[in-house]
Amino acid sequence: MLDDLDRALIHALHVDGRAPFSRIAAITGVSTQTVTRRYARLRTDAGLRVIGLVDPGRAGRAQWLVRLTAGPNTAQDLAYALARRTDTSWVKLTSGGTEIVSIVHTRTGEAGDLLLRDIPRTASITAVSAHYVLHTYLGGPSAWRGRANTLTDEQQAELAHRNPTERRLPEAAVTDGDADLLTALQRDGRTSQAELAAATGWSAATVARRIADLRASGAIFFDVNVHDAQLGASTQALLWMAVTPAHLDEVAHTLAGHDELAFVAATTGRTNLVAQALCPDPGSLHYYLTHRLGALDAIHTLETAPVLRTVKAAGPLSPAARRV
Repeated sequence: MLDDLDRALIHALHVDGRAPFSRIAAITGVSTQTVTRRYARLRTDAGLRVIGLVDPGRAGRAQWLVRLTAGPNTAQDLAYALARRTDTSWVKLTSGGTEIVSIVHTRTGEAGDLLLRDIPRTASITAVSAHYVLHTYLGGPSAWRGRANTLTDEQQAELAHRNPTERRLPEAAVTDGDADLLTALQRDGRTSQAELAAATGWSAATVARRIADLRASGAIFFDVNVHDAQLGASTQALLWMAVTPAHLDEVAHTLAGHDELAFVAATTGRTNLVAQALCPDPGSLHYYLTHRLGALDAIHTLETAPVLRTVKAAGPLSPAARRV
């Protein structure tokens, strides 16, 4: 399990994924060398990664939540095949290991090759449903409170105050010319400016200005991936809910305030609200379902799909995982 300094470091990276270790050290009261060592250890032991991501709505991209059912002997191989694609994220094995849930990224207004061509041609898939993500209430730039509950308001304000992106103009939008920069940031959001300059062919000063502009406009943000079991969330589940349309927005905003949830979104389909629950143990999940969700009368149906394994998170697979 992680200690207080580990959690403070993870929380600081949620506030500013590219904050210098010296700044994080200053607000946590330890040396820069200590923060550097902790970061390296967490990358190895807890899967800690900072990922630079594009806001889909600002880049003309759409998201689909896709549920696939396959035979028990093929589901894992299919999950890794999906995870190796560049148009997928958050590939999970659920419900006894025969169901795969993934986010598929397409251009707005299109379904994309994966949904229209590749999945229909895959013989091992026995069932599929695709849910267009209409609105995200929790997730993306907003962090799960289980990862972001350590720093005080004053410490967070100090990080934000010293973030140079706060002073940039908010007009920037992602263009095709940003492709190399975004690819490098998605692999590692803390890639140095010198390395980014080499990857893009720009000067380090141009790289710094472009990142600052894109961040200030909200076109890109930095997410933090970490093994949630290390944070006390060993029981995870996807919750598929059918909510009275007139109360959907109210219920979704309520759920977005629950500490047990890391993702809440409105979708199309027979269920119109989906959430991801992260709980310490099965008993805690049961309490959440029966006492907190059970108190919301506008939720008419609820399907709980336990997450057995997260094959791919927000960022691309590591080289080792690609060979699995």
